[in-house]
Amino acid sequence: MIPLVYDVLNRWAKDDDFFSGLVKRYEPETVADLGCGTGRLTVRFADDAQVVGIDPNKAALTVARQKPGADRVTWLQGDSRSLETAAYDLVLMTANVSQVFLTDEAWYQVVADAYRALKPGGHFAFDTRNPNVRIWEQWMRDSSPDIAHVDDKTYEVHTTYGGFKNNIFSFNEAVFDAETEIEAVDLQLRFRPIDAWQASLEEAGFQVECYGDFTWREADAHSENVVFIAKKIR
Repeated sequence: MIPLVYDVLNRWAKDDDFFSGLVKRYEPETVADLGCGTGRLTVRFADDAQVVGIDPNKAALTVARQKPGADRVTWLQGDSRSLETAAYDLVLMTANVSQVFLTDEAWYQVVADAYRALKPGGHFAFDTRNPNVRIWEQWMRDSSPDIAHVDDKTYEVHTTYGGFKNNIFSFNEAVFDAETEIEAVDLQLRFRPIDAWQASLEEAGFQVECYGDFTWREADAHSENVVFIAKKIR
């Protein structure tokens, strides 16, 4: 993620509606938005709950703190280990943040920290892409740059692809001001099967439900996106 252009290139969409609705549905008093990035959803969650936004990216948090309503959120630079114990009714990870954890050990740490952080009866919810759909093949067919208008400047965002290997998709994003590259980042996403995500949650003690494509219909093998909602029983 490149914070300078992230909000411009990621406009409000179906997934944002789903997670905003999820917060209203569960009526939590306390929410942790883990991997909150630039806070585009975090400030919306603060309409309905007391919210903590956590992200390791300092530049993203700088953008988040400048948003209208940002003063209603407690912003923390950190990761899942920054979650307080037994403090939240709902822990969220949106925008496919779950896929940045490339090793099983890293992901199991997140699951364990989310379980530790929840109150009994609380929920851990996140979305991920279904590898059966092979969405990376669609991405790689698009070589055109994205155009981002930020304040009074226009940037081009170029993506180059390293490909898919060992369940990990690699790519690079670079932001150009005219012909000058001003920022670039190498990114990797781990694609896990639906049953692997579910098993990791159940092993931690969660009761798990999964829904397809940002609806409340049960996910299946053809769902492009899967939302997991894991309940801490005790």
